[in-house]
Amino acid sequence: MKIAFCGTLLSEEVSHTTIPLPETTPLGTIAGTVLGMAHAYSQDGATFEVAGDLVNALASYWYGFGWLHFGCAYGLLSLPGSPGTPHKSCPFQGSCDELPHHLGPKLYEKTTRYARLLDTARASVVPAPDPETSAHEFTARLLVIAAAYATQGWHYTHGEQYEDALSCFSYGHGWLDAGVRAGLFRVTDNRDLFTI
Repeated sequence: MKIAFCGTLLSEEVSHTTIPLPETTPLGTIAGTVLGMAHAYSQDGATFEVAGDLVNALASYWYGFGWLHFGCAYGLLSLPGSPGTPHKSCPFQGSCDELPHHLGPKLYEKTTRYARLLDTARASVVPAPDPETSAHEFTARLLVIAAAYATQGWHYTHGEQYEDALSCFSYGHGWLDAGVRAGLFRVTDNRDLFTI
């Protein structure tokens, strides 16, 4: 998928997303924060893209999708579409287009750094909700999602598909970061890796 198309898709989805919760409730406040973060990463990505910084644009867009899809899956946000469908389209349809050759060193550095960051972030949180609650179940799902994208990212890294790897690491970290911000995790270390 072209980075520009991914950015357009994220922007469109953010603009069509609604918050089905009263704004004055705690969950309504969290929903506003999650949607705001998805919007911020969409704007950041667009700024990077216009400046020709396609590596950071790619990372920002996929990080934003992580926040947005978390919000939909947790029931904080709503997108038009069929019931049970958290989003109308997936940014992972096909592989990312290769970035220009001169961006290779920056892409490699950022990809390997984001791989380490996601692994460190996963090791730095524990579920906050009581094990007998549905919130704990959802938190366990978040850990599985973050692990799945970390694993897929490492798979792409070994195949030197760094664009796809960076997408996975950014997306997985977005889910985890949103979960922390929503209060589903207790951060045991490395608080600087999360938006709290």
